Amino acid sequence: MVNLADPLSGRVIVYAYPRTGTPGTSVPSNWDEIPGARGCTPQSCSMRDHNQEVKALGAVIFGLSTQTTEYQKEVVERLHLPFEILSDVDLKLTHALDLPTFTFDGMVLIKRLTLVVKDGKIEKVFYPVFPPDKHGEQIVAWLKRKTSGAGIQPAKS
Repeated sequence: MVNLADPLSGRVIVYAYPRTGTPGTSVPSNWDEIPGARGCTPQSCSMRDHNQEVKALGAVIFGLSTQTTEYQKEVVERLHLPFEILSDVDLKLTHALDLPTFTFDGMVLIKRLTLVVKDGKIEKVFYPVFPPDKHGEQIVAWLKRKTSGAGIQPAKS
C-alpha cells in the first residue's frame, strides 16, 4: 500500500493510464477508436527510460491504472520498470480525486493523465498527455524548469 498523501521527500510523479495489453491477446478492434486510449505501454517505457533523470531531479515515479495488482506486477517485470505500478482496482483514489474515466467492455478505466505531488498536495496535472511515448521527456523538462527556477539543487544520484 502506498499513501500518496504521506509527505514523501521530494516530488512524486503518478502517471495514470487506461490499461496495458495482455501478452498474446490482440487489442480489441474498437480500442483504437477511443481518443487517447492507445499508447499505455509506450508511455510506461518512456517513463522507465527517463527514470534516472527524474530521480536526479528529486522525484520518484509511480504508475497507476485500474488493473489488478497481480497484473501490474507482471507489467513491471515484462517491461523492466524500475518503479511500482499502483492498482486502483476499487477506484478509491479515482473517485476521491474525481479523476476522468471512461468505460470500455464493462471496465472503468482512468484517462491518461499525470499528477505531480509535492508535500502531499497536487502541484501539477498533465492532461491530456500526448504523445504518450514522449511523456518521460515532458516530465524531465518540467522538473528541470521547476528545480532551476526555484533555486533548488537536483538530488545527486
